[in-house]
Amino acid sequence: MPSVDKKMAISVSKKKSKLSKRCQENDHSFFFSLLAKVFFRIPGVVFLLILIYIWSSSTSIISGNVVHLCVSSRKLNNLYCLSAGTQPSLEIPVSLVNDSYIPTGNSEGGNVKEVADFELKGSISAVRNVIDRDGDEALADAYKEVEEQIQVHRSWASDSDHESCDGRGIYIYELPPKFNRDLLAQCGDMIPWMDFCSFLSNEALGEPIQKLGKGWYHTHQYSLEPIFHARALKHPCRVYDPNGAKLFYVPYYGGLDILRWHFKNVSDDVKDSLGSEVLRWLESQGPWYRNLGKDHVFVLGKISWDFRRKDKSSWGTRFLELDEMQNPIKLLIERQPWHINDIGIPHPTYFHPQTDDDIVSWQLKIIKSNRKTLVSFAGAARPDSPNNVRSILIEQCISTHNGECKFLNCTSGVCDQPQSIIELFTESQFCLQPSGDSPTRKSVFDSLISGCIPVLFDPLTAYYQYPWHLPQDFDKFSVFIDNDKVRNKTVNVVERLMKIPSRERENMKRYIVYELLPGLLYGDSNSKFDKFQDAFSITINNLLERLKRLNEL
Repeated sequence: MPSVDKKMAISVSKKKSKLSKRCQENDHSFFFSLLAKVFFRIPGVVFLLILIYIWSSSTSIISGNVVHLCVSSRKLNNLYCLSAGTQPSLEIPVSLVNDSYIPTGNSEGGNVKEVADFELKGSISAVRNVIDRDGDEALADAYKEVEEQIQVHRSWASDSDHESCDGRGIYIYELPPKFNRDLLAQCGDMIPWMDFCSFLSNEALGEPIQKLGKGWYHTHQYSLEPIFHARALKHPCRVYDPNGAKLFYVPYYGGLDILRWHFKNVSDDVKDSLGSEVLRWLESQGPWYRNLGKDHVFVLGKISWDFRRKDKSSWGTRFLELDEMQNPIKLLIERQPWHINDIGIPHPTYFHPQTDDDIVSWQLKIIKSNRKTLVSFAGAARPDSPNNVRSILIEQCISTHNGECKFLNCTSGVCDQPQSIIELFTESQFCLQPSGDSPTRKSVFDSLISGCIPVLFDPLTAYYQYPWHLPQDFDKFSVFIDNDKVRNKTVNVVERLMKIPSRERENMKRYIVYELLPGLLYGDSNSKFDKFQDAFSITINNLLERLKRLNEL
């Protein structure tokens, strides 16, 4: 469980921003001078090989007067631009104590400093109990608020699949195309080093993956907005008269709006303009004022921090900081834990079944899979912090003597091939899931739908995020190991996992495959399920249940 330092402060990437600043301050003359010195000290052929290697693992992008050095990252298809902007700041609000926010620094992107020698089992309240024992009452109150919010979210969970649409009308706004379809059309210019259009084909499922079979697509983790929209348009409870609606869905592709400006040298006003426009447009519609926006929902396919830009940052937009956005529900792949109307829903995976049989066939395949590898890790070390959790996990993994751990190095580009990831996870019993650029990780869901038990190091990765799709009893589907124990090297993760009895592993795997897996998948737009509810259906049903209970108050 995350432990929090005594000043109650968290920063997703303090070291990262420092490195960015240093990179920008180095002028070109110094760079070429350094190259000249190096050139005269090593043979030309060796120097040329070094340059080729550097270029193959990084990309330089010039926007305005800023040079972005892009290196390996899970967030943007294996590239992370060190000078692309200040990273989002993860802050624990302590307004309940002193009406202020106290930012903090932490070298692990998105991690909270964990409570030492503590492993979370079963309930978030355990975190508060440990903090209480340490005497930090303000911090305990902060986590108590998170716990209470998660319980409120869980209280909205629907206990049936609601086959009837009586009193459950869903109205989908027909927004001007600039708020969604036109953003899709800009796919070729969104990310300088790659063609994003292929990921947005097939209603944003991406290109089919023939090697994995029916229902498998090369789906990007930022494709949630159009995927959700396509499903909603065909929902049986959709109504075309707003007077017959209980839920109002606003299909604004805010994540793609952010992505198109991220690598361009534009002002904050430009970044914020479309989000402000969509709110002005909504204010011209009657339903917006009916319940002050409380019955409206936005689906945003990026993390909450990307929509909560601080005054001195250039990262993302201020869309979720606007007054008008406080009442609506925001569904995100990563929520801000201290905002009650932020709700996390699963990252889209590569599998999009169409029928119950598609799900059952996959369940049978992975339950019988020969899991010859005990532990696996698909990822890369953080380029800006060599002695972090990821680097230590990689070191522990590759140093195993009997092949208990398999490391898939994402710097090679192999992680761009979904079949490599899925094959690794279906052959592994445990999958290591440390935080990356932010606390959550798409790979957690890839491992779960592959029947691989995720090993988590930060509860913000999953436990505080997905109240409708993951159970409160976290030890049923995951293993938690304190980040501090890894950093301090007081635990060898592989050895720890070896001690878990095979019967316990089997029980966890079966729970994941048969109980969790269907609800973590997004079916394609033509999907029809009778036996299962997928991630989309669970989300819609719980949203409607929430509105029903709010109206009963």
